[in-house]
Amino acid sequence: MAAVRNVNHVVLYVRDLERSVEFYEALFGFRVVARAGRTMAFLRAAASSNHHDLGLAAVGAQAPSAPQGSVGLYHTAWQVDRIEDVADAYRELIARGALTGASDHGATKSVYGLDPDGNEFEIMWMLPREHWGEHEEAAPTRPLDLAAELRRWGAGAAT
Repeated sequence: MAAVRNVNHVVLYVRDLERSVEFYEALFGFRVVARAGRTMAFLRAAASSNHHDLGLAAVGAQAPSAPQGSVGLYHTAWQVDRIEDVADAYRELIARGALTGASDHGATKSVYGLDPDGNEFEIMWMLPREHWGEHEEAAPTRPLDLAAELRRWGAGAAT
């Protein structure tokens, strides 16, 4: 069996394709690179070298949501380049009423939200590897002190 290199893309079922396209374009800066009729859209992240990073498949307005705690996808995690991007996402998620949490996982700093269909996602920034320290093989979940992280890791901060 070949060794997996990384996750190439995620495909989500959505109720309203255009509503979801608008959400992911506005919040993440994705852009549509291809469509398959009126039921599928393929989006690429601005800094991506992939053909597409996200596929959206419309299943109709009456499609039921999976029950809480059922087997299936928990969330997708989208990596950003700077801690300031996490702060920007935090503000945008609050403005959209979509923020569900913010966590310090040691090596990563994350905010969480829900898309219009209730699919959870994480927007995360990863510390430079040389700063992982004790978190090399640990993934705690602590409250995120975003202001402190911005002071420590933001532009102009001495690391």
